[in-house]
Amino acid sequence: MSQIAGIDEGPRLMLTIPEAARRLSIGRSTFYGLLDRGAIESVYVGHLRRIPIDCLVEFVDQCRRTQHPQGG
Repeated sequence: MSQIAGIDEGPRLMLTIPEAARRLSIGRSTFYGLLDRGAIESVYVGHLRRIPIDCLVEFVDQCRRTQHPQGG
């Protein structure tokens, strides 16, 4: 991990849309569709749209619950 002024950065908390799409192994167009439908949450930092990491985890968990409701 890199350090800035002696402070450990730790893992990134938000991703750009292309980065988030790559994390899910899907294309940007598909990712934008998920955003438009409200399946994945995003936030704005100024004029920049970012995807919090926990929103990707939540999306994957929701997909798993929907596809395997009994956990099996």
